[in-house]
Amino acid sequence: MLAAGMALTLCALQLCPVALGGSQPPLLVERSGSRRLGKVGGFAWEDCGGGKDPVVLKSLSVAPDPISIPGSLRVSAAVSSSKAMASPLKAVLVVEKALGDLWIQLPCIDQLGSCTYNDVCTVLDNLIPPGTTCPEPLLTYGIPCHCPFKAGSYSLPASDFDLPDVELPAWMTNGNYRVRATVSSGGQELACVKLAFSLQSQ
Repeated sequence: MLAAGMALTLCALQLCPVALGGSQPPLLVERSGSRRLGKVGGFAWEDCGGGKDPVVLKSLSVAPDPISIPGSLRVSAAVSSSKAMASPLKAVLVVEKALGDLWIQLPCIDQLGSCTYNDVCTVLDNLIPPGTTCPEPLLTYGIPCHCPFKAGSYSLPASDFDLPDVELPAWMTNGNYRVRATVSSGGQELACVKLAFSLQSQ
């Protein structure tokens, strides 16, 4: 389930294309527990499932802060799931950007912003064709990259992901963002994560 969780997290960071892309081996201390999301200008996360969702994000660390594009993103995460997950898995993102003291919800444009992905499993299959070996570091740590996902606990030690030099739309450049990401299946919520982060394009 961590692969779907990682994909969801990176989609929430609006970095879906690198969710499971090429990466180099690890180096970072993982931080556990959530941080207050009211903060502006720093990374924070919260599992918003209220302890009722079958999938729980136990820990998440993202560096640097702010996230720099292009650059390298170090991510560590731990996820537990009490239920096996199968297609279709629907993901809904609500993305807000700070404009002064106001938070403005961004629309979904070209799969960026407040978007709905009707099946995360299909997204994963498009990134990594079925039958192909899972990329590093998922392969090393025994993390599956295709649906269905077995129930259990998965952990990704801090690993580096290269963020390509892509041209972001003007409304997705420098700034502070808040994201609420939920995953559901058949109308039942399976996971909920809130993120706060800053983006800095060079």
